[in-house]
Amino acid sequence: MKLQDIIDKLNLKPLTNMEERDVEGVFISDMLSDVMTSAKSGEIWLTVQTHTNIVSAANLVDVSAIIVTQGKTVPQNTIDLANRYLVIILSTPKTTFEIATEMIGIGVKNR
Repeated sequence: MKLQDIIDKLNLKPLTNMEERDVEGVFISDMLSDVMTSAKSGEIWLTVQTHTNIVSAANLVDVSAIIVTQGKTVPQNTIDLANRYLVIILSTPKTTFEIATEMIGIGVKNR
């Protein structure tokens, strides 16, 4: 599924520069070590983390995008770093559970 389709259907707010990407699945964790060892390239990562280290983990794994849930405010230095490394960060006021459920509803599944 195309990232833009997911953004439109789930009413996600882009916080960084955008480019079209394919989404191959979903990975949910708030632990960076989990992302670095278990997430797969092309997945969307759902988290409440907002610090700059999320950019490094996302870049390492080559996730399609990060969705920051629960309305967490992403600091400007995290957004700036994400733009520098072409990591897409999206935001939603919904909980991680709500977004995960909605993703299943629109056809995005875990691999």
